[in-house]
Amino acid sequence: MSVSSATGQAAPAGPGPGQRKRQRGPRTTILALPALAWYLIFMVGPMAAIFVIAAMNWPGMLQPVSFAGLDNFRTVLDDPVFWQAVRNTAVQLAIALPVMIVCAYMLGYYVAQRPPGHRVIRYLLFVPGLISTPAKAMVFYAALSPDGLLNGALQAVGLGSLTDAWLANSTTALLCLIALDIWAGVGFTAVLFAARLDSVPDELGEAAQLDGAGHWRTMWRIHFPVIKDYVGVVTMLQFLWTLFGSAQQVLLLTQGGPANSSTTLSFLVYQKAFIETDLGYSQAIGVALFLVGLVGLLSIRRTFRQTY
Repeated sequence: MSVSSATGQAAPAGPGPGQRKRQRGPRTTILALPALAWYLIFMVGPMAAIFVIAAMNWPGMLQPVSFAGLDNFRTVLDDPVFWQAVRNTAVQLAIALPVMIVCAYMLGYYVAQRPPGHRVIRYLLFVPGLISTPAKAMVFYAALSPDGLLNGALQAVGLGSLTDAWLANSTTALLCLIALDIWAGVGFTAVLFAARLDSVPDELGEAAQLDGAGHWRTMWRIHFPVIKDYVGVVTMLQFLWTLFGSAQQVLLLTQGGPANSSTTLSFLVYQKAFIETDLGYSQAIGVALFLVGLVGLLSIRRTFRQTY
């Protein structure tokens, strides 16, 4: 005999799916409050501060502050050093980003094919990502200094006429920094691509090879469209790292020289804020850097958007 027939009353039904979802809602919101507060204080707060400080005349941390309006932006737009930094940053992104992503994708595809020793290869590709930025700068300084490894190798093979002070030459200084960006980022990015390519069904590649496609066509015509959105995410991450993180390499290797030939926007922000102590001017450049980053992210997202 059921309980409902014995008591003459129907047993209360449990909460439905909609009720359970409504009951979990407030708890989920409460759990998200600490993360939301952290985001507002340490992400939105500094971002808003950039625009506020850019409108101030602030000649130093302990100096009096006055309202400058748009004067800092006018000064920035009239400064030839700023436009030199814009050109250098554009060249850096135009060379480093495509070379890094293409090479990393090809390396990642090779590792995803599980060649002999592929686990060791993954670890070796990760090594540059484990080295601190000062250590990377020391490695490149040792290789590119006038008596460094590169000039020594050129002299050893009879090409001594090609030796140069690579970091002190206005023609090659920026290219050396770009080479450091590529070397530091390509291995880590390749490991990310390999991890994503591991999730692509093997049947896709096998079917393409049965139809006569080689590895090159399989890599670009089969696998690349499948992970196109992931390529976009990785490209955005490397874009941001190259755009905002280049100040470290510039500071350690060239300090913007010679003749501002290696000055980038992110280094110019540091130079104006901490060397020349002109905080308003530096954050006016920071606003320009923010807008470049925003436009770049939207462009990359649109380029790598899935079309199926």
